Amino acid sequence: MKATVHYTNCPVCNSTNIHPALNVKDHTVSGEMFEIWECNDCKLRFTQDIPDESAIGRYYQSEDYISHTETSKGLINRLYLSVRTRTLKKKRKLVSEITGLKEGKVLDLGSGTGAFVNEMVKNGWEAIGLEPSDEARKVARQAYHLKLKTNDQLFSLPANSFDAITLWHVLEHVHQLHQTMQQLRNLLKENGRLIIAVPNYTSLDAKIYKENWAAYDPPRHLYHFSPGSMKIFAEKNGMNILQYKPMWFDSFYISLLSSKYKTGKTHWIAAAWNGLRSNLEAVGNKKKCSSIIYVIAKDH
Repeated sequence: MKATVHYTNCPVCNSTNIHPALNVKDHTVSGEMFEIWECNDCKLRFTQDIPDESAIGRYYQSEDYISHTETSKGLINRLYLSVRTRTLKKKRKLVSEITGLKEGKVLDLGSGTGAFVNEMVKNGWEAIGLEPSDEARKVARQAYHLKLKTNDQLFSLPANSFDAITLWHVLEHVHQLHQTMQQLRNLLKENGRLIIAVPNYTSLDAKIYKENWAAYDPPRHLYHFSPGSMKIFAEKNGMNILQYKPMWFDSFYISLLSSKYKTGKTHWIAAAWNGLRSNLEAVGNKKKCSSIIYVIAKDH
């Protein structure tokens, strides 16, 4: 029997007012179907009957899982890697802009193969990276000479010691959601900033592709945040959202993958058009972007 987690309460607000919303296929590894449920109160969506922490590992074992392997197999992954070079620089500048620092101490949770940690270290920051995957940490050593820590070391780091903590598409993977958020708050300096980037299922590209929207990515993505549910989550853990920042490239990347999931092949022009439409809708309201960066501070 599989070790699974069945929610009877919303993982964010604890409401029992929850219901099934979609059935979504794991296109990356197993081909299994998973139910996505929604909370009527805070509007979080979450993957139901997820593998627990001891069983989830095999769902990351794919040479196509780009954040763990640096794979350039396939045109979409090559495009992702070429764009990442530019986005790493943008992320570093964003951390500096948000903290007001050119150098400082940063913690990166879910570092993958270490590209962001490497970017920060190269530019004078003291950067610590945590990554659960043995394979990804091995690639980080080989590619960047970085020694990433394992995730279980999160709770042994000193309190009030980081100017910035970053989670680039990581929070949606974390089983111990509130415990992790409480510890991140504890690790931040008083004026430190928490930077969380996650997909947004209320975006137009999510509405277009529905159950084929690639950012659902079950069972690796345990939660599917809306801006409203992220606000409630932050507040429940003694924090406030200060800013919402767009991730414009994500709508194109996700639309390309979603197109492939829907039809079995990538429809480049249609996917690019859907990505553009999604971004155009979000120009006047960043909370409609395909992925959102939330800038969060302690609630003093």
